Amino acid sequence: MTVKKIETWLTDMDGVLVHENTALPGAAEFIETLKKNDRNFLVLTNNPIYTPRDLSARLGRSGIDVPEDKIWTSALATADFVSRTIPQGSAYVIGEAGLTTALHEAGFILSDSKPDYVILGETRTYSFESITTAIRLILGGARFICTNPDATGPSENGVLPAAGAVAALVTKATNREPYFVGKPNPIMFRTALNRVGGHSETTAMIGDRMDTDVVAGVEAGLNTFLVLTGITHRKEVETFPYRPDRVVDSIQDLISIAESGEVDF
Repeated sequence: MTVKKIETWLTDMDGVLVHENTALPGAAEFIETLKKNDRNFLVLTNNPIYTPRDLSARLGRSGIDVPEDKIWTSALATADFVSRTIPQGSAYVIGEAGLTTALHEAGFILSDSKPDYVILGETRTYSFESITTAIRLILGGARFICTNPDATGPSENGVLPAAGAVAALVTKATNREPYFVGKPNPIMFRTALNRVGGHSETTAMIGDRMDTDVVAGVEAGLNTFLVLTGITHRKEVETFPYRPDRVVDSIQDLISIAESGEVDF
């Protein structure tokens, strides 16, 4: 058994810290333990709809105090990626404030006139007109980016089509595959680590999904924890060709590790 130092923590939000708008067991205490012990941390989410300020307020209403600068979304990762690739570029965007704000702050111009990129995010009101414009711009040479590959998202009335599903429609019409920035792309974690100055060898990722959180953590060389308060059930873990370093019932089980900064694997 090897003792490893954990100096930086990345954690998913939905299914790890909260379910709907209710804090999960130990979530608030875990975040407070990280802050008390001066651990680097970021809360990660594939949801590009909301700004970090919006998400901080949402977590706060659940009793979890996460400053907005400790939240990293697929929208922020997308803005970081495209601004590094084409600084001061332009994009036609389908999305909400979380994405458009991130791109504006990264120095991008939002335009439908010969943009460098078409960037597809999440919105509750996908329109046929905007999707048609995106298709025509991609056929005209714009690069195709999608914030995240999630095919569906939750709502009070059931599932909704999400960015991945709409991306499939655009791909069918253009024969162009998008570049997905969000999880499970390890670039989501690498940009997060750059933000907090963390190193993969001493960073842990906490997630509730084997097919996004854990696989991306494994591919990015992180220490991985799967919690059973979200999507993946314990019996499903064995069906995947990769494994988390540890499976725990909830984030509450990781408080002592966050406090000590060490874990036995």
